[in-house]
Amino acid sequence: MTTLPKNLPADARRAATVEAVVALAATQNPSDITTTAIAQQMQLTQGALFRHFANKDAILLAVMEWVAERLLARIDQAAASTASPRAALQAVFLAHVGFVAAHPGVPRIIFSELQRAGETPPKRAVQTLVGSYGTRLHQLISQGQAQGELRADLDVQAAATLFIGTVQGLVMQSLITGDMARMCVDAQRVFAIYQRGIEAGQESTR
Repeated sequence: MTTLPKNLPADARRAATVEAVVALAATQNPSDITTTAIAQQMQLTQGALFRHFANKDAILLAVMEWVAERLLARIDQAAASTASPRAALQAVFLAHVGFVAAHPGVPRIIFSELQRAGETPPKRAVQTLVGSYGTRLHQLISQGQAQGELRADLDVQAAATLFIGTVQGLVMQSLITGDMARMCVDAQRVFAIYQRGIEAGQESTR
């Protein structure tokens, strides 16, 4: 349970609400998290919570905006710290895994939102995040091809999809076992297999 000062500024209160939801989602189904539970986590009344958010969807939208801002900033920083597109892809992969390991509630929230019927603001925010992430991967993979590091015949779309799917696979395995730290241990070995499939010198003979 989070203990906060009673008179936080509005922005700080909204940020604390987001963090409370991420913390709750680490141990329970996000769809089961009620505004009552969020308020209790923050030691607030529901009335105090609704002074900053109109409803639960507004809270979830703020959560997804928080995730997008921090995850994209983290992978951008990781990519910028490397000397080549191939190294950048590995850095992005490990940064993404590290982010999820630090915030295990995040993938639970994302999967929960994507399973919701119909269009909702939080679901659209997830889709926007995935699109922005994919654009970055396309750019890195295309740069790797142009510099001769990655296969010239590589299907860029398929390579980007497989990259994201590989991260998701590690996440799912960790959620199943309940050991999020294991994901960080396995990430290097898993990425090495992915890299061998996309790097130059592995062109198709068909």
